[in-house]
Amino acid sequence: MEVIYKHLFEGFRQSTRASEQTCHEVAMRLVDEVNRICSQSSRIQKSGEVESWKYKLADLRLQQCLRYYKLGSLRGRVELQSTLSAIIYRYITTPQVLASYQARLTLIEDFLQGFYVESLSAFRRENSLEEIYSPQRLLELSEYMAFTERYGKRRIPLGAGRSQQLIILRAQTFSRQQPPESSVDMDTAAEGGAPDSDATWNDSTVQELRKTMAESESEPLEDHLRKTIIEELFAYFEERQQSDCADYFTLRLKDLPASEIEEILGLTPRERDYLQQRFKYHLIRFALSHRWQLVHEWLDADLQQNIGLTPGEWQLFLKKMNSQQKKLLELKQQERPNEEIAQALGCTVNQVEKRWFKLLELAWDIRNS
Repeated sequence: MEVIYKHLFEGFRQSTRASEQTCHEVAMRLVDEVNRICSQSSRIQKSGEVESWKYKLADLRLQQCLRYYKLGSLRGRVELQSTLSAIIYRYITTPQVLASYQARLTLIEDFLQGFYVESLSAFRRENSLEEIYSPQRLLELSEYMAFTERYGKRRIPLGAGRSQQLIILRAQTFSRQQPPESSVDMDTAAEGGAPDSDATWNDSTVQELRKTMAESESEPLEDHLRKTIIEELFAYFEERQQSDCADYFTLRLKDLPASEIEEILGLTPRERDYLQQRFKYHLIRFALSHRWQLVHEWLDADLQQNIGLTPGEWQLFLKKMNSQQKKLLELKQQERPNEEIAQALGCTVNQVEKRWFKLLELAWDIRNS
């Protein structure tokens, strides 16, 4: 353990501006945490490589702390909020109504305030700290944020060989407790808590993060379109009972590497690749048929913009079409309803939708070739 302590202490001393005393205290807490994990894990104990595991886990915690430290107090908080939000996004909603994207963000923010308080209590308890302890220095805050991320991702056994991340279980419980009409009392939340709440929201860490979230500027139309598409796509997955695609999409929004996605979802590389292919299939169906107008408007690729094609690509697009397809395109440009187009082409509405999908797919291929 002395070797691990020195590795942590020197890592903090060389990579941060924290005092030696702070580096010592943080390093000692991480040493205790790693030792506790390795002693309680039967898998690690049976591996015969306990010391190797201790060093590996300690180094992972060192790198995680330094990552938050380099981000700084403000950006670190935003990064933590973003990471946890991506995990719980699809689990935070009221059972009575399908929450809008913005309403769900409000619920997520409200849930995370309470989760940060729970995490701080767990941090104090597991490190035998006083009940009034609160991180004051940047390295201490980085340690707490790194702990909160790990705490939220802890796997909780559910029996029958199943497990779930702790923060997802908390989010599901939170959603079930929301009243049917008003999910969050925003006036009370803005003041920092509810009168009958067991948890206090007056912690400086929580308050500063809430201030950061509250000060975000209004979004331009482009961001609004993007968020609308995200909301619609989640609804599309839910309607088709593709919850695993929704989970994958949540993590892709965070630009997480494949290895981390596999770890969070508990997939092998092969299973993740299969899920990715299925996600891609549904994404194309959504973009080219389900809500093609919305997606193409966001991409500046609507019919008024030649479906996003350059003049040369547009000419190639026209050359590849037969007379029926050109007639279909002309009627679409005139914004005729599908029923009228079907009558003009002598086919069914379903056939119109399929033919239009093929045309959009052709334009997509030309645009991305």
